[in-house]
Amino acid sequence: MKRIFILVTVALFTAGAVFADEAVLIDFAKLAADITVNDDSEGAKPNENRRTMMDYGTVAGGSFTTEQKQVMKTSLAIANWEVDLASSSRTVGNVARSYTSEAPSKQYGTVLGVRVHFPVEPFNSWAIIRPPFDIPAYEAQAEVDDDGNIQPAADNDFTGPSRFEDGYGVVKNIGVIKSVAVDVYGLNFPHGLSTILVDPQGNKKSIFMGYVNFDGWGELRWENPQYVQNVRNRDLRIYPLYPEATPFVKFGGFVVQRDAAKEGGDFIGYFRDVKIIYDKAVLDTDRDIDDESLWGIIRDRETAKKVYEMEQFGHNQVLRYLENQKQATENSFTPAPATEEQ
Repeated sequence: MKRIFILVTVALFTAGAVFADEAVLIDFAKLAADITVNDDSEGAKPNENRRTMMDYGTVAGGSFTTEQKQVMKTSLAIANWEVDLASSSRTVGNVARSYTSEAPSKQYGTVLGVRVHFPVEPFNSWAIIRPPFDIPAYEAQAEVDDDGNIQPAADNDFTGPSRFEDGYGVVKNIGVIKSVAVDVYGLNFPHGLSTILVDPQGNKKSIFMGYVNFDGWGELRWENPQYVQNVRNRDLRIYPLYPEATPFVKFGGFVVQRDAAKEGGDFIGYFRDVKIIYDKAVLDTDRDIDDESLWGIIRDRETAKKVYEMEQFGHNQVLRYLENQKQATENSFTPAPATEEQ
């Protein structure tokens, strides 16, 4: 009898305290450039990330030639990430000196390196370090060759894991987030750091992680103050299991905040990854009937969402391509031809 009581007590404690999962939302070591795309120069180095390649030529419209559409490719390679400054800080000099770069770490391999040039004047400012495009949540698995050409995988399944899961920016089946952690290399800067998370409705939540005023690698962690640990105190509800798609969270970037009373100028930071601890929205069970194979509702919904994501992503990328094509390439004036002496 005593043994049964102990087993029941342990089971109740487990049900009330241990039910959260851990996942890596984004791992920057996986975003190292590993293929060379649209660069035929001798000794060209890898400039794109194979796994996250996206082709926006399919939504560019009919006014572009086939050759132009073939170069409309990009990826989540670290060098492609953007640094957006606050409007009051967005001078030409500050923007030109704010960018990302691959940084080799002795401990962790390739990490995200960031330089932000804040104004030196004493006023508040911020900078958003964001991916080059909104990370798609419904992009199906694909095969990418050495030239960046994308072909859907033979076993393409809209209900399976998307191409940007497993450390590439998306985690699905998210219920309540319990904790968020960022591995960051500090250089004693007194700036604040926030992490941006995006939900299925496109809402962005900026979570303040802390300050990077330390030296070396450290973990900044946010604990959800609204997380209810004991299931007995939770608001229990029952939701239909099908055809509801599982909710997700995707990475939206970092925010670096500079206080007016602190030192301005260059900020240098390095980021390894972002991890989350969360409750599952739906338990993984072995169901008697495969609902999706019978009705196909989730496949139809996610196909439509995938097309919408591609249209939104492609529009901005096409505009950038046009701006790049219009950009001047000359570094100096053409010298005047010599005149013949009389």
